[in-house]
Amino acid sequence: MNLPMLTGLVAAGTPADDRLTLDFAARCRSRQRVRLASGREAGLNLPRGTVLRGGDVLAGGGLVVRVEAAAETVSLARGPARELARAAYHLGNRHVAVEVGDGWLAWGHDHVLDAMVGGLGLAVTTAARPFEPEAGAYGGGHRHGHDDGAPHAHAHHHDHDHADGRERRHGHGHAR
Repeated sequence: MNLPMLTGLVAAGTPADDRLTLDFAARCRSRQRVRLASGREAGLNLPRGTVLRGGDVLAGGGLVVRVEAAAETVSLARGPARELARAAYHLGNRHVAVEVGDGWLAWGHDHVLDAMVGGLGLAVTTAARPFEPEAGAYGGGHRHGHDDGAPHAHAHHHDHDHADGRERRHGHGHAR
């Protein structure tokens, strides 16, 4: 059987022949075998770093497919803006993908992160819903990652000026 390969994004309004429902981790993998809503199998062969969003439309191999964000278990924090900003800071410092809404934050469910955010004074609950975290401030939808979806270490570094006037160079682990 010759597997049709979906190789690129097309305009969001393009009529689709089928649907592809994936959770966020799968939408971050640029090369994988998938099963469409019709039951047909296809392959994804997208440029590395592509992160699919609900509503994206893919084409290739004679197919046009609309991407849907699958419901997945997420943690939700609700509370005052100041506490939400503090929680977003601490989650981001841990390189956690976070979805930001009006009066709430969401992240992939993790009881340790839930306890940390709860300790900051926010009410944390879980829900099954589509997860569409922020794309990041640099590079739009670009994602540092591997196609296997596994966590990894970043090889790049950045410098910070500190109150004592000395500059310290360290990696994303922020160890000093």
